[in-house]
Amino acid sequence: SSLCPGPHYLLPDTNLLLHQIDILEDPVIKNVIVLQTVLQEVRNRSAPVYKRIRDVIQNPEKHFYSFTNEHHRETYIEQGRGESSNDRNDRAIRVAVKWYNEHLKKIEAEEKIQVIFLTNDRTNKEKALEEGITAYTCEEYIKSLTANPDLVDRLACVSDEGKEIESGKIIFPEHIPLSKLQQGIKSGIYLQGTYRASRDNYLEATVWVHGDAEENKEIIIQGLKHLNRAVHEDIVAVELLAKDEWVALSSVVLQDDGQNEDDIETEEEKENLLKTSVNKDMLRPTGKVVGIIKRNWRPFCGMLSKSQIKEARRHLFTPADRRIPRIRIETRQADTLEGQRIIVAIDGWPRNSRYPNGHFVKNLGSAGDKETETEVLLLEHDVPHQPFSQVVLSFLPKMPWSITEQDMKYREDLRHLYVCSVDPPGCTDIDDALHCREVENGNIEVGVHIADVSHFIRPGNALDEESVKRGTTVYLCEKRIDMVPELLSSNLCSLRSNVDRLAFSCIWEMNHNAEILKTRFTKSIINSKASLTYAEAQMRIDSAAMNDDITTSLRELNKLAKILKKRRIDNGALTLSSPEVRFHMDSETHDPIDLQTKELKETNSMVEEFMLLANVSVAQKIYEEFPEFALLRKHPAPPPSNYDILVKAAKSKNLEIKTDSAKALAESLDKAGSSTFPYLNTLLRILATRCMMQAVYFCSGMDNDFHHYGLASPIYTHFTSPIRRYADIIVHRLLAVAIGADSTYPELTDKHKLADMCKNLNYRHKMAQYAQRASVAFHTQLFFKNKGVVNEDAYILFVRKNAVVVLIPKYGLEGTVFFEEKGKPTPRLDYNNEVPSLTVEDTTLHVFDKVKVNIMLDASNIQHQKIRMVLVEPKV
Repeated sequence: SSLCPGPHYLLPDTNLLLHQIDILEDPVIKNVIVLQTVLQEVRNRSAPVYKRIRDVIQNPEKHFYSFTNEHHRETYIEQGRGESSNDRNDRAIRVAVKWYNEHLKKIEAEEKIQVIFLTNDRTNKEKALEEGITAYTCEEYIKSLTANPDLVDRLACVSDEGKEIESGKIIFPEHIPLSKLQQGIKSGIYLQGTYRASRDNYLEATVWVHGDAEENKEIIIQGLKHLNRAVHEDIVAVELLAKDEWVALSSVVLQDDGQNEDDIETEEEKENLLKTSVNKDMLRPTGKVVGIIKRNWRPFCGMLSKSQIKEARRHLFTPADRRIPRIRIETRQADTLEGQRIIVAIDGWPRNSRYPNGHFVKNLGSAGDKETETEVLLLEHDVPHQPFSQVVLSFLPKMPWSITEQDMKYREDLRHLYVCSVDPPGCTDIDDALHCREVENGNIEVGVHIADVSHFIRPGNALDEESVKRGTTVYLCEKRIDMVPELLSSNLCSLRSNVDRLAFSCIWEMNHNAEILKTRFTKSIINSKASLTYAEAQMRIDSAAMNDDITTSLRELNKLAKILKKRRIDNGALTLSSPEVRFHMDSETHDPIDLQTKELKETNSMVEEFMLLANVSVAQKIYEEFPEFALLRKHPAPPPSNYDILVKAAKSKNLEIKTDSAKALAESLDKAGSSTFPYLNTLLRILATRCMMQAVYFCSGMDNDFHHYGLASPIYTHFTSPIRRYADIIVHRLLAVAIGADSTYPELTDKHKLADMCKNLNYRHKMAQYAQRASVAFHTQLFFKNKGVVNEDAYILFVRKNAVVVLIPKYGLEGTVFFEEKGKPTPRLDYNNEVPSLTVEDTTLHVFDKVKVNIMLDASNIQHQKIRMVLVEPKV
């Protein structure tokens, strides 16, 4: 450092640690003293930063030391009369720096070692200098590091309040301070909710108001000033506008091109596009953001949009997630970072700036590179994917592992049974297996055997904590992010054939009409006789030549499954269709060379029926035993308005879809067909899927609606996949206590802790689903990259103001066809019997029309490479 050439330690204050954690994490920064005073304040103010600093302190290469100054006689201080706790803490930090420097003077060293105080607080720095302490701001110190000029890019740009007014025109209204917001929310002047930015229109968002389920409502926010610097997922306070200012959600697609960052006039022109003439019925409560209650900023992945100005240091960063605004950063590395995927953090958003300010955190690699894009996808969906730490791995069983006498204590030996598993090809994490045999009284015994993961993962240890944090295994197109280490997922817990494995079994006695006469649960030991794929199991069932024990067992299971399925559907369970795609990879390059929509065999359905039955049986048992603490899964019925799009689309084809119950919906979907248009039924089912709510985990003591709408079941849980879902591990623990095979522990019977856990599990499952979709989208782009232009049949799913959304059955692919060309007439959106249609020149397009499109990869925007679709027939 040019400022302090001698050897030195750094000692940061609380604010510096909170705002400049990216700098402190950089490998360059070593030899740092973190005071107890600072750690405690950070812990109170930001759990994520606290965790990050604890990780740095534990990294031996960084030489970060925590010093318990509050418990050291010479550095402890009392709070003075009239002194605020903040001033007391600042004083405690200065006292500790001073003591440390005195302490180091006593050390016999050739060179004097110094402790440098880092603070961005002007007053604190002035006081430190008066007291003879060497103190610098973070910026002064980082700029003095001669060997590492690039580190300056990682500085968070934290401006003093009030400074932002000095230059530039004020664009946004001031945010109301938190204390006033809280009063306003209490008195009902403002509403509190989660801000959700639109993916398709950067000038529009909705705020989902927090409150009782009955009151949950969405408020539309439109226009830059009303959005008032809120960022996707922030918790905001909203003021409702007068009724005559209410609007409907716009159907226009607007992307922020960010060409002219401070040209607000262009924004106003764009805002005029939002105003659509709509029926009064379509108007929704509309409001404006008046303040931010809690920022939900995280590091964002994306790319640098280099400034056109030569030698410029300020550039715009475009996040990969379209719902996040562009971020202004300062960097000297713009040339190196062009074409790279990078991570940027937001630091603040002044009122006179069109975009928030932020700083560069990390370079991930070249855009378009498969490794880099997978990393981006995992980071953007907040999927924990770092390798398991040594601490976590230390709780795994030592190899070679075998079943001991102790393990057998509460178990039934079922190794003699003809158990087999049926899974997709290449499956290594096999968590379920089945058996079926006739018993002496002529009835049938059916067993579902599930991997006993909870035997290996004990409550509260590091392995358990890591598993609950991950929540679920994430399956991408060519890789799997495991919830539990591989030794368990692919080996000791996987119910592979011809090895002894620990299981948790649910065993029914049934009659030949699949009616349950008895149910019992037991911890067991099994030895699977065959690991089959769905196709192999199907082949055995269909082959007249095969009559061995496994095959006869499969035939009986298949017969019972058909009865169970029919019964479920008669009760009103839904079978909805969604186009799922599988890629065939090139064995060397791992690029997708072919893709097909998944085809389901009878055996898929056979396994599914028994898994559903086991989940229902276990749900009943744990709820009966623990009415307050059962972890269950429910699927709420959609509000009637969700079905509008489905009902209207069916109406346009003279079909009636009834939605007053799941049974009515299921029956009307079964009847809705057309001999001239066989694909219509699939389209209706795909639309019906879009109307559904998300299924969620919940704690039975905190809720009174248990119903699972899609399965038409009054109670349901997850028991059958503990290798890849943490919820199932908790259910296993509850069931084990219920049958006396294990003991309970405090967290298991704390409904508030369980409710918090459910919240995290629901979030992790949702993000895993989005990550899977993004992985399919990326691989679809790779697939079309080498194909040139492909011409395919498609069907219109939705009609928009300037576009139609189409589905291409062959690829299970959805895309948007835009109609906005200069010099061509503007498309016209009409509502006939409430069913929208779009007229482009002389052609009118309706929902479910069959069209032909050209598909190609548009790589003009390297950040958002996308599949482009152009309408070929009918010609417009």
